Amino acid sequence: MKWIIKKFDELTLDEFHNILQLRINVFVVEQNCPYPELDGKDRIAYHFFAFADDNPLQIITYTRIFKPGDYYKNAAIGRVVVHPDYRNEKLGHELIKRSINQIEDLFNTTKIKIGAQTYLKKFYEYHGFKKVGDSYIEDGIPHIYMLKN
Repeated sequence: MKWIIKKFDELTLDEFHNILQLRINVFVVEQNCPYPELDGKDRIAYHFFAFADDNPLQIITYTRIFKPGDYYKNAAIGRVVVHPDYRNEKLGHELIKRSINQIEDLFNTTKIKIGAQTYLKKFYEYHGFKKVGDSYIEDGIPHIYMLKN
């Protein structure tokens, strides 16, 4: 598996297409949640992803990473996704650990905020995030804000 981090203008057309394909297939189709996937934030995000060694066009795991102030006051991780064919390999844990490390390296901070789907609370707690505030509904799905200090 090869891990890559790029700013928007560094992505190839194939990479951006395949990132959107994965995000739409999971967040819109699989979760049956029609929402505006293109929210304008891709242009300011860092795109962190991995693909299988045998297929450099098959993106298997992905996050968007934001510097402090670009999404929230703190750095942020969003659009956390693992391709359905690779979910039994615990890539979600590796993705979050590596995303946290990227934020620490890029922005010299350990303070990270996420808006997580509520059912993933324990997953994020395992990585040091704590729930803050009340739950909320985003695009018909229960979410919570979580912070890591």
